Amino acid sequence: MDAHDIAEGRARWQRRYDEARKRDADFSTLSGSPVEPVYGPPAGADVPGFERIGWPGEYPYTRGLHPTGYRGRTWTIRQFSGFGNAQQTNARYKMLLGAGGGGLSVAFDMPTLMGRDSDEPQSLGEVGHCGVAIDSAADMDILFDGIPLADVTTSMTISGPAVPVFCMYLVAAERQGADLAKLDGTLQTDIFKEYIAQKEWLFPPEPHLRLIGDLMEYTGANIPRYKPLSVSGYHIREAGSTAAQELAFTLADGFGYVELGQSRGLDVNAFAPGLSFFFDAHVDFFEEIAKFRAARRIWARWLRDVYGATSEKALWLKFHTQTAGVSLTAQQPYNNVVRTAVEALAAVLGGTNSLHTNALDETLALPTDEAAEIALRTQQVLMEETGVTNVADPLGGAWYVEALTDRIEAEAEAIFQRIRDMGQDGSITAGILRGIEDGWFMSEIADSAFIYQQALEKGDKRVVGVNVHTGSLTRDLDILRVSHEVEVEQNRLLGARRGDRDNALVKARIERMVAAARGGDNMIPSMLDACRAEATLGEICGALKDEWGIYREPARF
Repeated sequence: MDAHDIAEGRARWQRRYDEARKRDADFSTLSGSPVEPVYGPPAGADVPGFERIGWPGEYPYTRGLHPTGYRGRTWTIRQFSGFGNAQQTNARYKMLLGAGGGGLSVAFDMPTLMGRDSDEPQSLGEVGHCGVAIDSAADMDILFDGIPLADVTTSMTISGPAVPVFCMYLVAAERQGADLAKLDGTLQTDIFKEYIAQKEWLFPPEPHLRLIGDLMEYTGANIPRYKPLSVSGYHIREAGSTAAQELAFTLADGFGYVELGQSRGLDVNAFAPGLSFFFDAHVDFFEEIAKFRAARRIWARWLRDVYGATSEKALWLKFHTQTAGVSLTAQQPYNNVVRTAVEALAAVLGGTNSLHTNALDETLALPTDEAAEIALRTQQVLMEETGVTNVADPLGGAWYVEALTDRIEAEAEAIFQRIRDMGQDGSITAGILRGIEDGWFMSEIADSAFIYQQALEKGDKRVVGVNVHTGSLTRDLDILRVSHEVEVEQNRLLGARRGDRDNALVKARIERMVAAARGGDNMIPSMLDACRAEATLGEICGALKDEWGIYREPARF
């Protein structure tokens, strides 16, 4: 790009920056020196390829979605939390919000994630252990008691049974008196990544996509601020993928959901802004920053050039980040505070829109209150003390960062082509479904994980406290333990609710929902009615399993 075009771009950015709202804050160094809101090439410089870097708030958004960067608005501190029963988790939420958290992120226990009730035989010993137990809308009432859902953005990390859990959330909001049309939050709902990495599916892919399509239609028409899909790369990376695989598989899944929306006759300019993303921030600092910058650039280009989006917001890749759980070690666990801080800083320098920081003890158990507070304070130190919010994309133009960004983008594009080639019609969706059925994604991730493990065991890759610097004075941590009484009490409450409700009404409403599943009606209204009658998660999912069947992964060796 020549000097004239660069100067014109800077002038455009300046106009947009001047018109944008900025925070009332001190934008100077610790020593008191003022800093510019953005930095770029010096006046008169020719920079070949600068159009791929650009200016914050302009296509291709390599440097961020907004001309102000974090001067306009800082990232949302959204700590992922859930354990035991709804009452215990409600207390943790109030602690996090009271300590400065900006939004909630719900972690569910394994029975809930698998669409089972707490008293089913398969739930034995798992209730409340990796998240909160939710059996019906009454649990949602308790979970958000004293927390106005009309005012707090809430993210829910669940995919297989995401739609019935979302309906229970809507019922709880109704009971609070909230205007559902104004609710704001995010539901994960990303079923592709379950088949690729996390393995928490209920049905074959097609019925899941039917439900997701219904959800996209319903939220678009009735709850426009709510984001019905958070396309997740986090679990793909935690399963052992490389950074480029995480990026490519995740964005390919996102393209698949764009194709789903368009197959429903939805306008990409209307529904694409409701798609968001969820990435892992691993410990390789610069590679992660490059990954986030490449993600925005790829998404903008594909939405514009492949899917025909014309509105600016449809081109925006908005993403939440969680620091890498897989990078935490049980050995010398206090080192995890350092790892988490480095990973969080990479997410921020990559322009994340919201962030969860892992607690130092999460490799051993759910976080204690003290560990959760340290994780929260890690973000607040970055936000309040380090000056990283003063300048948009401060590493933009750095030779190493730009080279990494270009390299990861090129690797991702090669993977997209491979996925397209697997599908008979050349679409991303057909390629994803074929790759799932053939076990291709699983094989690619397993190969990457094996290569890394070999390097770790040879000592080529080093982890402090594990294969280098292993001597330590670290004492054992006090960890959070979920009592068996949580399961006993949850099952007692569940039994009491079944006894108190109108069971004939529940049966009739579930039958109406199944009838909608057989036909072409949108399933959300009938599922909402079932949740209003206190139908349980296991009852709703069980009825749909009877109708649609279950999915078993093909064996691959």
